[in-house]
Amino acid sequence: MDKTERLFAVMDALRRHRRPVTAQQLADEQAVSVRTLYRDIQTLIGLGAPIDGEAGIGYMLRPGFFLPPLMFTPEELEALVLGAQWVQGQPDDGLSAAAQNALGKIATASPDDLRDRISNTGLWAAQTSWTRESEPLLGTVREAMRAEKALHLRYADEAGNETRRPVWPVTLAYYEDKQIVGAWCTLRQDFRNFRIDRIRGAELGTEPFGKRRVILLKEWEAIWSARTTRPDTMAAASREGERDAPKAV
Repeated sequence: MDKTERLFAVMDALRRHRRPVTAQQLADEQAVSVRTLYRDIQTLIGLGAPIDGEAGIGYMLRPGFFLPPLMFTPEELEALVLGAQWVQGQPDDGLSAAAQNALGKIATASPDDLRDRISNTGLWAAQTSWTRESEPLLGTVREAMRAEKALHLRYADEAGNETRRPVWPVTLAYYEDKQIVGAWCTLRQDFRNFRIDRIRGAELGTEPFGKRRVILLKEWEAIWSARTTRPDTMAAASREGERDAPKAV
């Protein structure tokens, strides 16, 4: 690639990293020498790119930097459109509207030819159901996750028996036909996966999580990964109940 393409590639690489990344790692990603990478970084800084760091320590792009949509590749635009279409088909009104608005902002800030490409990708995110009802609980769960506040659930098991429990939601999975909340259940003192269609009511509490959500999420992922690799646990997780965690209850 020429120098201009390489500079944009370096910017894209920096945006993918949330923490400082070494020049060697960036150089390996771009298939260039460290010396060339140093020169590219200095060129970008000279052009006004808000890059912090220095040789031998690492580089990081400060938050808030926006690369014009003009620089999106055709594949990147298609991915954005397809993803937004899929989100718009979910029963989460808040996210559906946000996806539509996000595409609108990209289109408005783009030149005419890019707007045409956004509206004519030819891609279609097929949904399993076109008549799914809105599920307001999804917005409540997302709010609890963002605020890191307890969520008070009225939850029904397979037989319809209800329990009340405060949970700390750490992740929300959107499947084609259902949604699952991964959370720390203070009633069971363990991680559980709750099906949205079995939540009879949910209220946002004022109590903070006992741990940061990012830490809880790592713990949830570790337990889920370890237990789903065991054949006996995978079979148990497909049944209803709370003998293993995390799983849908």
